[in-house]
Amino acid sequence: MTTHPPAQHTFSLSAPVRLWEEGFALDPDRYYAALRAQGPVGWGELAPGVPAYVVTDRRAALEVLRDTDAFSHDPRPWENTVPDDSPVLGMMRWRPNALFSDGAAHIRYRTTLIDVFDEVEPHDLRTRVHRAVNVLVSRFGPRGEADLVEDFARPLLALVLNNLFGLPDSQGDRLNEGLGKMMEGGAQAAEGEATYAQYVLELIAAKAERRGDDLPSRLLDHPAGLTPEEVTWQVFLTLGAGFEPTSNLLSNSLSRILGNPRYYSTLTNGARPVMDAVVEVLHHETPLANYGIYYAVRPLSFHGAWIRAAVPVVVSYGALGHFAEREVPQERHPGDASHLSWGAGPHACPVRQHTLLLVTEAIERLTQWLPDIEPVLPREQLSWRPGPFHRSLTSLPVRFSPRSPDQPGDPS
Repeated sequence: MTTHPPAQHTFSLSAPVRLWEEGFALDPDRYYAALRAQGPVGWGELAPGVPAYVVTDRRAALEVLRDTDAFSHDPRPWENTVPDDSPVLGMMRWRPNALFSDGAAHIRYRTTLIDVFDEVEPHDLRTRVHRAVNVLVSRFGPRGEADLVEDFARPLLALVLNNLFGLPDSQGDRLNEGLGKMMEGGAQAAEGEATYAQYVLELIAAKAERRGDDLPSRLLDHPAGLTPEEVTWQVFLTLGAGFEPTSNLLSNSLSRILGNPRYYSTLTNGARPVMDAVVEVLHHETPLANYGIYYAVRPLSFHGAWIRAAVPVVVSYGALGHFAEREVPQERHPGDASHLSWGAGPHACPVRQHTLLLVTEAIERLTQWLPDIEPVLPREQLSWRPGPFHRSLTSLPVRFSPRSPDQPGDPS
């Protein structure tokens, strides 16, 4: 793998900070510093010609997240201002689901999601994760080397989520490919959105015809009486929100653990639990760095900036984590949410415990299978995927003693 030094762009206070360019993936902290230099609310750009207000201050962020009178999640007024081929539309266009709704509609959609996910018991999720890890290690274990992004984190989420949503393992590649292209917000974003949308439409059509023991079937039968179209868009949201951020949280946590002896040397005896690394990632390399997107319902003055309606107001969880290091104590614990990666207010993540369980179990299971796993590259030489919304490794190459699935010592 070849890496390149960060591009030394010069930032102008009068020009938007371009979160879509290559330099942002290489060195996001420089871009966050340029935004913060403008005040609590900076002027950025999510794609060429798509400006946004970017909130980098914790107090201002909490006001946006909690003030439902001044800020809305509904992007339709903004959509009318951007071209149909904008690369960020796949991630930002309105759909009738919990993310893009306010008020009673949001409560109705959110309640159904909470209800169906509450039926996923921790021991059941743990079993699904263990099965997925075993399947993947049996594939790459005999080689003695792997890429923990493409061989582990992303296919693991595809296996677990397909299992929860009632699809066979063989469908994982379609999920991985479609969401990956859509999330990056580049030239292939529209293709990725179409691939993913077709994936979800086929899933709901199958479940509408024949129910199963899965999340879409439970949504279709929920007392709230969601229509098949509404169920389609809830699944579109939850599969996407479950796959991309969680796979990135998993790979980012693995890179932090394997690249830091103070974690990995104590992992097997429990002296420093996996959760510590996950919490650090939520502060320093949060997987969904700039996707708290709101819109002012009317023009307003906000923390020194004049906010226009129909222009995205982005809560930058990545910037908040970066600047929080100067403002809060260093010691972390799982309940510490100063990073705000789970959001806050009515739209806070409703399944954070499921996510934390999935990630920590996957890491613990992998390191039980491959106790001498080590990174090929130092962390500073790892590369990151482009895109304004996420913090996502391109690859994480590792090596280990070859392990065949029929060897004695199965961690189960």
